[in-house]
Amino acid sequence: MIRRAIGITALVAVVALPVVAQAQGVPGGVERGSREGERAAGPVGAVVGGVIGGVVGGVNGVLGVDQRPRFHSYVVERHHPSYEYQGDFRVGTVLPEAGVTYYDVPQEYNQPSYRYTVVNGRTVLVEPRTRRVVEIVE
Repeated sequence: MIRRAIGITALVAVVALPVVAQAQGVPGGVERGSREGERAAGPVGAVVGGVIGGVVGGVNGVLGVDQRPRFHSYVVERHHPSYEYQGDFRVGTVLPEAGVTYYDVPQEYNQPSYRYTVVNGRTVLVEPRTRRVVEIVE
């Protein structure tokens, strides 16, 4: 039984990893990895694929590696005011409801579900419903 579970896990990793590597960010990676893993190996594959997808998606971030410098330059050229956040600021920080201005991410970056802002002089992507920072773009 253990050998079968290990075999399924290996199969899922081989099948799901190339698809998951294209996912953007942890949420996209988990979703795609889970979907592809379940298709390849059923419920166990979904769990394993989701974990692998989240790891790969977290390494890639929301924006692709090649998009980050271009997006950062785009934001710097706009000269948006910076919100000064007091405290430990990192991915996962929830920004306050008032005082922060959010801007739409241009269509060319293919991230319609996120907004961006500038916090402590740093460009950040935010999930607008929760105001949670999902990526710091440097």
